[in-house]
Amino acid sequence: MGIDKAAAMYYIVVQMYIKKSKVTIKGKTYINHALVESVRTPNGPRQKTICSLGSLKPRPAHEWKKLTHKIQDALDGQQNLFNSDQDQVNEIADRVRANNKKESLPHCNPLDDAFVSVAVDNIEVEQTRTAGALHIANTFYNRLGIDAALKACAINQRTRMIIRFMVHNRLIEPSSEHAMPSWVDRAAVHEVIGEQLGLPDSSRLYRAMDKLYENREKIEGHIRTTERSLFGLSDTVFLYDLTSHYFEGQCPANPKAKRGYSRDKRGDCKQIVVGLVLDYEGFPIAHEIFDGNRRDSTTVEEMLAALKKRAGKLEGATVVVDRGMAFQENLDSIKKAGCEYIVAGRQPERNGWLADINEHIDFEKVIRLPSPNNPFQKKSPMDVKLISRKDETVVLCRSEARIQKDKAIREKAEMRLLADIDKLAKRVDDGKLKRTDKIHEAIGRLKERHSRVARYYQITYNPQTGFTGTLVKEKRTIAEQLDGTYILKTSRDDMSADEIWRTYILLTRVENAFRTMKSPLSERPIFHHLPHRVETHIFLCVLAYHIVAAVEKKLRDAGEYTSWATVRRDMSTHQIVTVCLPMADGAVMRIRKATKPESHHEYIYNALEIESAIIAPQKSLHRPGRAVVVTK
Repeated sequence: MGIDKAAAMYYIVVQMYIKKSKVTIKGKTYINHALVESVRTPNGPRQKTICSLGSLKPRPAHEWKKLTHKIQDALDGQQNLFNSDQDQVNEIADRVRANNKKESLPHCNPLDDAFVSVAVDNIEVEQTRTAGALHIANTFYNRLGIDAALKACAINQRTRMIIRFMVHNRLIEPSSEHAMPSWVDRAAVHEVIGEQLGLPDSSRLYRAMDKLYENREKIEGHIRTTERSLFGLSDTVFLYDLTSHYFEGQCPANPKAKRGYSRDKRGDCKQIVVGLVLDYEGFPIAHEIFDGNRRDSTTVEEMLAALKKRAGKLEGATVVVDRGMAFQENLDSIKKAGCEYIVAGRQPERNGWLADINEHIDFEKVIRLPSPNNPFQKKSPMDVKLISRKDETVVLCRSEARIQKDKAIREKAEMRLLADIDKLAKRVDDGKLKRTDKIHEAIGRLKERHSRVARYYQITYNPQTGFTGTLVKEKRTIAEQLDGTYILKTSRDDMSADEIWRTYILLTRVENAFRTMKSPLSERPIFHHLPHRVETHIFLCVLAYHIVAAVEKKLRDAGEYTSWATVRRDMSTHQIVTVCLPMADGAVMRIRKATKPESHHEYIYNALEIESAIIAPQKSLHRPGRAVVVTK
């Protein structure tokens, strides 16, 4: 569509500013501030007072320009979460609209026309904000009833909204509370959520966090009830495992921050241990936070108690735990709670089953299918053998592919042991270590450090003969025969070897949950030091993982096996933008709308059963001397 060249040449530029004026009446001086528009026209610049603002004291003059920008944004339909004076800005914008409405001419409104003439060379796109992943996160936040769970805990609406922002921040672009304002500036938070909120400074964010964790038990129970209803979940299998998260700093005020076995390979940092229980489909049910040096085997009873509070009745359910908790007292606790157990036997227990493992009879093959999202992946079959005993059932597991892996691990560990023995011998030969008792202490520490393979060697020291590291061939031979094998134990007697093995392998879902919370959700490192803030930080990540689990479950049901990290990346290109259309008469039409979803966007939206239209288009018309905002 063409445009008149003269009209394009006289395109009118509007600029607002604040003007100060003084009036003296009966010897008394009055100060007034007015919002003024400067309009460049073919006849030169013109100024027009839009509305009176009264006195802006004590606001300093250097902030007037910022205020005009905020007013212009409000007239354009844009709100900012972090405007501390948003209420004042909105009030001024309403007055401007009211004045312009009175002055509006009785001609046809271009907003009602399907076609308008625009200067195509001057069309611009501004205020681009990411929205796709946020739209998905917010939809599932509502579906899971997280806000309803917070409301049931008597948390007010403003605090609930802050918590919503913080959970979405974990999902989309994890950052600290201090960095949250910059994230909101880059994401279409207000438009997707549909509500406005004033500046939540860091102190307000922390207060919201404090209210969140004290209601953790009730919130987790409420969400679990909703998830059961939405996805048809059952409490028949509970998967329990632990991981560690390290701190930045010394954390002197946190008694749980201690040094211990670090799954993150950060033994130089203090840490906490987090226990997590998932159901069969990978949805989190309960979590607990323990001291950083807490042994896995000592956490089972506490977790069972927490699980009972969240899930209710436990009787008849099967609890799956790893070998770190395969102690008889833990198995007795599980039975006492009315549950059954499936657990991997500890490594030394395999020795008692060596004869049965070496008998290549009564084993059945379990065919391991490649994961649907990687159909070309090759997985070797697993050989399993079921042996029934009086009080429990044992499953012997053997994998030909794992034999080479176990052998490589053992040989590498032996090389490190022998290298350390040589280093210790050199220290003694050089006279750096002389006392016999200190040498024996060093040998003890060496054996502890290389406990996996030190049992295959007899390491001794004699002042006359020096060091000797004799290989115990019998133990080494047994270890070679046990390569690629492990055992499973269960109190259930109604399952086949195939079913027991496949149920135990579900523990990998807990490991996947930990990986997701540590990386895409950035659960660690932990920068908080106060105990209740640390616990709330973990809880926010767990709440975010509820949404991750729900999204991935919905995608699996639709035949799409992909992770939240992939969804977040792919949906980042679905955005909300403002299209600026300069019209022939000098006015500017701004249209705030979402970009057209591409084919891969539509595919994900359809799989998740989400409407792809994020917001309804909002049109605003800006004329010289007037600002008309009309939403369509």
